[in-house]
Amino acid sequence: MPDLLRRPSASTGKVHAISPEAAGWSYVGFDLYHLAPGDSAAQATGDREAILVLVEGRAEITGGGQAFGEMGQRMNVFDKTPPHCLYIPGGSDWTATATTPCTLAVCTAPARGNHPVRRLGPEGIEMVPRGRGANLRHIHNIAMEDRDVAGSLLVTEVFTPAGNWSSYPSHRHDEDDFPRITYLEETYYHRLNPATGFGMQRVYTDDLSLDAAMAVQDGDVVLVPRGHHPCAAPYGIEMYYLNVMAGPRRNWRFELDPNLAWIAERDARA
Repeated sequence: MPDLLRRPSASTGKVHAISPEAAGWSYVGFDLYHLAPGDSAAQATGDREAILVLVEGRAEITGGGQAFGEMGQRMNVFDKTPPHCLYIPGGSDWTATATTPCTLAVCTAPARGNHPVRRLGPEGIEMVPRGRGANLRHIHNIAMEDRDVAGSLLVTEVFTPAGNWSSYPSHRHDEDDFPRITYLEETYYHRLNPATGFGMQRVYTDDLSLDAAMAVQDGDVVLVPRGHHPCAAPYGIEMYYLNVMAGPRRNWRFELDPNLAWIAERDARA
C-alpha cells in the first residue's frame, strides 16, 4: 500500500516538503511553512511554476523581481475570507518574510506557457456552494480551469461543514483521455476546527487494488495518485482542505464511482 498520508515533519519552519520524487509521481509538488514574525522562506522555481497561498497570517512577499508588500489578511483559516495568493512563473524566485505568525502553502507543477507573476487573490475569488444537504461544501476557486493564470496548476480551497461529506459522490481523474477524463495528481492539505478533532478520507480504485482509508489530523496532507477520494467531516468537526492538482494538461475532467453516480443524477433533477 503506498504511503498516502503525510504528517507534518515539525511544528515550525518547513513542515511539509512533498516533491514529485517524494510522492512517487510526476507533476504535483506541495510545501508548507509555519513562520514566526521575522522568519523567511525562499525558493527558486527553476523549471516549475508556483502558487503561494497565505493560508493564515501576513508576510512581506517578493516574486519574479517584484515587491508585493505585505500580503495576507486571514488570521484563522476558518474565518473563510478569500486568501491572498501569488503566481510565480518558472525561471524565477520568491521570498516571504512573515510579519505575523504565518502559514504559507507553496503549490508547484511543471512550468508551461508564458504566464507572468501576478496576484491571484483575494480579488477574483468568491465563495461558491457545491452540493446539497449533507453533501454541501463551500469553494474558493483560486486557480481553476476558468482562470487562465497558470500553465499546469489547478488550486482550490474547500470548506466542509461539520457532519458533511466532500469530494463526493466519489470521483476519479486518473486517465489521460480528454475530454472524457483527465489525469491529475492531487494533494489535500487538511485543517480541522477544532484542531483536536479528526476527519476521514478514503482513496480507492474501482477494482479496489488501491483502497486506503485514513483518519486525518489537523495539518496532514493526503496524496491522491489515482482513484476516488471522498472525505468526511464528523459531527462537530469542521473541515478545510487546500487542493493542488496537475497533470499532462490543465483541464479537470472526472468520472464518478459507478456505484454512486445515481446520487449526482438525482441531485441534478432536484
